[in-house]
Amino acid sequence: MTESNPNFGSFLRERRTAKGYSLRRFAELLGLSPTYLSHVEQGKVDSPPTSDRVRRMAELLGESADELIAMAGRVPDDLPKIIQSQPEAMPALLRAAKGLTPAQMKKLLDQANKMGGKEGSQ
Repeated sequence: MTESNPNFGSFLRERRTAKGYSLRRFAELLGLSPTYLSHVEQGKVDSPPTSDRVRRMAELLGESADELIAMAGRVPDDLPKIIQSQPEAMPALLRAAKGLTPAQMKKLLDQANKMGGKEGSQ
């Protein structure tokens, strides 16, 4: 087995134990084997859990699904279709936003939400 993102695994273990889940119980709730979950937490898996499973982990732990999915080295399932819907504009937008500060990114997101009629959503 190769090392995957140890930050994801250690963060997952820290949050799981803080929420009072045993390894076995958390694995059961996710439909994973405790052995596999232990390897994930140790950063010793070839492939991290799917984005759907990581999303479920985030729900159980009260964490941001998008942040946890990124930590796991995955991409949320809805993003490829969004990018493919506008194959020139969406990649260009992402590249242009790459160097923005968090405050600038929030401002851009707020503006995009206003333009798309999604006032206040994130």
